[in-house]
Amino acid sequence: MKQKAAMKQEDSSMDEVLRDLASFRYTLRKFLRFSEKAARQCGVTPQQHQLMLGVAGHTGRGSATISELAEFLQERHNSVAGLVERAVQNGLVHREQSDLDRRFVDVSLTSRGAKILAKLAKLHEQEVGRVRAGFLEAAHPEKKQSAAAKRLAKRKQNA
Repeated sequence: MKQKAAMKQEDSSMDEVLRDLASFRYTLRKFLRFSEKAARQCGVTPQQHQLMLGVAGHTGRGSATISELAEFLQERHNSVAGLVERAVQNGLVHREQSDLDRRFVDVSLTSRGAKILAKLAKLHEQEVGRVRAGFLEAAHPEKKQSAAAKRLAKRKQNA
């Protein structure tokens, strides 16, 4: 009897883990789909958007080496070098070889790249807020407000 109860509790616990994981993946995928669409609307590929984001924000210097960008993008060095080359051709980034060690290439944004990235950052700001709120609700279901209650509260606020 105790064994059956323990198994049911394990199953219930696993069901909860799977629901949480599914919810997390769904929320993450919705955000990524939003981000991909926003990038294309701004005239760049999603990969170029991620590259520019890495160049501007990953190191805190406003620039990054190909190796740093490969780590940020979780891609191979050669793949990132090709992405950088295409971004240079599109006027999104500058590439400069180090005078001290020609193996190091520093990548920085052009003014065009910076403008596009700023526009994308503004578009993403609200969406990131929504995703954070969704993750917080998932972490604290006791504070979760139903979608209907949210709409009602919003209508009252706008009235």
